[in-house]
Amino acid sequence: MAIVNVTDQDFKAEVEGSGTVLVDFWAPWCGPCKMIAPVLEELDKEIGDSVKIAKVNADDNPESVSRFGVMSIPTLILFKDGQPVDKVVGFQSKDALKNLVGRHQ
Repeated sequence: MAIVNVTDQDFKAEVEGSGTVLVDFWAPWCGPCKMIAPVLEELDKEIGDSVKIAKVNADDNPESVSRFGVMSIPTLILFKDGQPVDKVVGFQSKDALKNLVGRHQ
């Protein structure tokens, strides 16, 4: 499964209408966001069949940022059946993200 870019307009359909979704709130100017992008690509290759990975540009989608209380980026929120179940802030290793997802499978 490929990583999907999500906006305020399609957030409900792409995230809340899916099973388990890891959402990356990021911005193009954010250094740690650039560092985590290849980690998310690797993670998608390894567990993309069981978990959807979505990216939300925090600059362009203030409604989603506000709704989920994103204060700094990158913030990664794991959704299960439409509900946020876990949240981490800042750069995370692939193993840390696999553990995060694994706790909720």
